[in-house]
Amino acid sequence: MQDNLVIVESPAKAKTIEKFLGKDFKVMSSYGHIRDLKKKEISIDLKNLEPEYEIPEEKRRIVSELKSNAKKAKKVWLASDEDREGEAISWHLCEVLGLDEKNTNRIVFHEITKNAILEAIEHPRHLDMNLANAQQARRMLDRLVGFSLSPVLWRKVKPQLSAGRVQSVAVRLIVEREREIQEFKPETYYRLTAVFMIDGQEVKAELDQRFSKHEEALAFLEKCKDAQFSISSIQKKPLKRTPAPPFTTSTLQQEAARKLGFTVSQTMMVAQRLYENGHITYMRTDSVNLSSLCIGTAKSAVTELYGENYSKSRNYTTHSKGAQEAHEAIRPSYMEHSTIQGTSQEKRLYELIWKRTIATQMADAEIEKTTVNISLSNAKEQFIATGEKVTFDGFLKVYRESLGDDEVENDDNISAMPAVMKKGMAVEAMEVVSTQKFSQSPLRYTEASLVHKLEELGIGRPSTYAPTISTIQQREYVVKGDKKGEERQYAIDTLSNGTIASKNKKEIAGNEKGKLMPTDIGMVVNDFLMEYFPTIMDYNFTANVEEEFDSIADGKMDWHKMLKSFYKDFEPTVENTMKARSEHKAGERVLGEDPKTHKPVMVKIGRYGPLVQIGSADDKEKPLFAQLPKDKSLESITLEEALELFRLPRTIGKFEGSNVTIGTGRFGPYVLHKKKYVSIPKDVDPLEITLEQAVALIEAEKKAEKQRHLKTFAEDAKLEVMNGRYGPYLAYDGKNYRLPKSMHDKVDAMTYEECMAIINKSKD
Repeated sequence: MQDNLVIVESPAKAKTIEKFLGKDFKVMSSYGHIRDLKKKEISIDLKNLEPEYEIPEEKRRIVSELKSNAKKAKKVWLASDEDREGEAISWHLCEVLGLDEKNTNRIVFHEITKNAILEAIEHPRHLDMNLANAQQARRMLDRLVGFSLSPVLWRKVKPQLSAGRVQSVAVRLIVEREREIQEFKPETYYRLTAVFMIDGQEVKAELDQRFSKHEEALAFLEKCKDAQFSISSIQKKPLKRTPAPPFTTSTLQQEAARKLGFTVSQTMMVAQRLYENGHITYMRTDSVNLSSLCIGTAKSAVTELYGENYSKSRNYTTHSKGAQEAHEAIRPSYMEHSTIQGTSQEKRLYELIWKRTIATQMADAEIEKTTVNISLSNAKEQFIATGEKVTFDGFLKVYRESLGDDEVENDDNISAMPAVMKKGMAVEAMEVVSTQKFSQSPLRYTEASLVHKLEELGIGRPSTYAPTISTIQQREYVVKGDKKGEERQYAIDTLSNGTIASKNKKEIAGNEKGKLMPTDIGMVVNDFLMEYFPTIMDYNFTANVEEEFDSIADGKMDWHKMLKSFYKDFEPTVENTMKARSEHKAGERVLGEDPKTHKPVMVKIGRYGPLVQIGSADDKEKPLFAQLPKDKSLESITLEEALELFRLPRTIGKFEGSNVTIGTGRFGPYVLHKKKYVSIPKDVDPLEITLEQAVALIEAEKKAEKQRHLKTFAEDAKLEVMNGRYGPYLAYDGKNYRLPKSMHDKVDAMTYEECMAIINKSKD
């Protein structure tokens, strides 16, 4: 009989913990939740608002093994994660395995180190049903919203759509930002800069006023021709810069995006591996607290690496709403380890966490900031030059925090001012430049800045940011992509050697990379939900719900009452929306009239996405349809652009005795020849493509197809040797089989029998 059975969530965690516990302990993994709401039905008793859980098919073998081992063990220890999700997993294990809660030990730790595990074993506790109920409430509320709203969207917008409570609000943020950008009208202004020579050193300065008109900027340059420049004031100020707090889930996601280029879900996946391998503390937390052990070991590490004058112990206080997911910030388990063994991604993320944590226990950076005002003899405006000199680098020796999504880190921007300067000193202007600038539109969200906004609004918690952002992209309500900027001219006027030279330059404005943009379907769904379910879409409501979950976790609110209160108002809204009749379907917009047929031209969401329609369902003749290309949107397409789409399909000639047709579909424009489709490249206009160009595309596709089919066999037409991305493989009866690398160069000599032997071996 086994003395102790410890159940954790993941096999990697089990492996790490097993190293710390003796032979009297067996560690097994539940592989996450062993029980959940049913996948294809609401799985909630709507009368009593009670969940109806099931053990999924894929979890039955694991449950059977856990039951068998739990019966043999004298003592069972539940060691799932220390947050609400982890508590719910432990509760489900108790329920399913038939464990007596009084005799079952619940242990929690937020780092997988020997000390932490042994400490947890020394101080077990019982299940915290308040935490488990908070998770149940979240799971059920989200299921109620999702399963109630989705059928409404199927009927009113488009089949197979789905809605989620937090996801829909995240989409709303992205849609509203997109509309702000669309409505934005840039205003022009003129910024003046100058380069002065002071004590043999060039100093850059900026005028303390901006001009709204070109004439005003030119008039000021004229004044500068005859002006004498002198220093009117010098101000030196010592500054202290303090390190940023240690990482929480959201700040780690933001900083890893900016510094390492990681997506939010990639950061969480890598952090999970670091945690399970014992390298960092628990990665779902909104606390910035550090343990006294961490502060102590960090002090030793700083002193040893950089000297005692670089050490300054600090603890930070958590201010975010409901910060109780875990008790400590994300930090290395062992501060003395500045590097780890692991994948490239694991090493990079660990280094970021180590540097951020060690910086929090280092001295402030000391900086001398100098501000110099340079006045003109014939004008009231002044040029202002600023310089910074680092007198003691402190924590900057290790770490600089990114300030925003569009910041380019540059250590060279901190420059010291000339050593010899005094008030009244005459200075020479080498050049004065007026540059036309434009006010900047709001920026689209990146994954990182969206996380920041959600946290700011109190929407979601550390465990929900990554899945929310993944879900809205999987549902194709939002895409992450690049937005091409538009070329525009701007004026530059330069005064140098007493002469003003004027020229126009070109720039690309509004070019954005890796930003979150709403799709047409995302915008239509958002508008529909905003009209019929304003409460669900309200930022305050969503944040208040999070606070109610916090109250349940604290034992201050009954979870059944909270769900009943929500459902009482929500159910009738769903019923009324289902019954409501409207003249137009959601997202439908009439653009005008087709001049040829005099029928209405409209855009709408069709079964396969956004489309243009000429005519209506009531006409005797069937309406004409054209898929909307990816570079056009329902909101902005014009009547002329819509009619242009109906110039396709068009037949441009014959090749090998068959028509060559140009058309467009949901995946873009194509060439159709002998029932085979070939995509038209983005840089070729489908309305202008020639027969010669189309034939070249057909021939290229034939050649590529021939290269894919390496060998066929007379014995069986279903067997073929194909060439793929990773080299040759076998295709047989609709399935693919890997070919050993040793056979890659011997494809021509391979026999039917050899191929079938490989296939049969794979099946076994």
